[in-house]
Amino acid sequence: MGTLGSRLQASQDPEECRKRKRTAHCDCETEEEDALMDTPRRKKLKSTSKYIYQTLFLNGENSDIRICALGQEWNLHKVYLCQSGYFSSMFSGSWKESNMLVIPLEIPDQNIDTEALQVVFGSLYRDDVLIKPSRVVSILAAACMLQLDGLIQQCGETMKENVSAKTVCNYYSSASIYGLDSVMKKCLEWLLNNLMTHQNVDLMKELAVDVMEQLIQSSDLFVMQVEMDVYTALKKWMFLQLNASWAGPIKQLLADADTWLCKRRDEAFLKTDDGIPFIPVFRHVRLQYIINDLASARILERDNILPPDWLTSVYKSQWFAMLRTEHDNDNGPQDANKEEFETSSMRCGRKLTKDGDYCWRWTGFNFGFDLLVTYTNRFIVFKRNTLSQPCGGAVSLQPRRHLAYRLRLASFDNNGKLVCSRSTGYQLLTLEKDQEYVVMNLDSRLLSFPLYVCCNFQYTSPQPDRRPDAPELESSARSVS
Repeated sequence: MGTLGSRLQASQDPEECRKRKRTAHCDCETEEEDALMDTPRRKKLKSTSKYIYQTLFLNGENSDIRICALGQEWNLHKVYLCQSGYFSSMFSGSWKESNMLVIPLEIPDQNIDTEALQVVFGSLYRDDVLIKPSRVVSILAAACMLQLDGLIQQCGETMKENVSAKTVCNYYSSASIYGLDSVMKKCLEWLLNNLMTHQNVDLMKELAVDVMEQLIQSSDLFVMQVEMDVYTALKKWMFLQLNASWAGPIKQLLADADTWLCKRRDEAFLKTDDGIPFIPVFRHVRLQYIINDLASARILERDNILPPDWLTSVYKSQWFAMLRTEHDNDNGPQDANKEEFETSSMRCGRKLTKDGDYCWRWTGFNFGFDLLVTYTNRFIVFKRNTLSQPCGGAVSLQPRRHLAYRLRLASFDNNGKLVCSRSTGYQLLTLEKDQEYVVMNLDSRLLSFPLYVCCNFQYTSPQPDRRPDAPELESSARSVS
């Protein structure tokens, strides 16, 4: 059988085999051609959006309405203009403009110019709009006037992405005018982070009193060193507000401000006509954390910026706080009182230039609580020092002391934009003598230097406000015969 099969195969016509092969090959080619015919061909054509923008907007073809504003004309189309709430109301109501072919547009906002109108009108004819940070305020003004919500939102996002020392004041005031709360919040956050960490003369000249007041009263202000540095920054800012033409290096600013104020010490500067506008800002300086240092208290007295009664009340308050610590065994806050913490906590900070080992304390009398802060091996540690380290002042030997604190870390890029940040949040802590406590363990992958450390502390228990008509407590003192 095997031999017969072989003979039959051998007896087949070779030509017929070749035909079958060609037929099979042709069938494959036909299938490939059919597949190619069914495959969509891609050819880059001019997009519909670009065609509409070029033909209808730039060339003004088939225009059915002309808009005139600021000495310029635009040949536009009602069907596209109706995307604007402003024009939609105009054309759909009983306004005389609804039947006019030429509409003169009144522009009451000085922020709007022809370039902004060109961008805003053009946005009605295209899918995307590129907004330059330097032009965003004018475009926002025009978008608000014409009630273009999508473009307004895009302007807001552009502003939030480009906040810097050069733009923050302009963006904040513009956001206030046009109702962009999220932009205002972003600008305030930037200022809270950068006012003290990256001091800038031009920025200080631009900062308005109402904005500075919000910054100084906030517990989120990123203070470098101690509260005295907040006062010093305000002194420089006030000098620049009253001497806008001053031009010099920032290192010379404090000396020139002191020289200028030295000639005006006959009375407290904030009581003079020049000083009265700055009272709301200086009211929020936490003076109790300045007079706890002798050198700083002497500078306050010398400058004579603050009314004497301000300092008298703070001296009195601090004296009673010290007596409570000594005689009433006030060991510090034990119950959560975040509201009190936000308004009256001590603000201080430190810049860590590069990775390494650091140990420091902030100057000033803190009711015998000598707190050492250590940064080493990516750990931040608090230590209540009593006997193990030398201390220049009195140290409390009470077995336990309580404090409320919040520690924040941050690093910034060249424009002051936050690169990374960490926070402990509001915390209560009890420390025994010479006890250490690990406050934060950092991930080295997230660290970026220079690193800014900012702390808020409260060492004494908050006291309720004393009403003038509150009855006096009976004295616990006894006479000794």
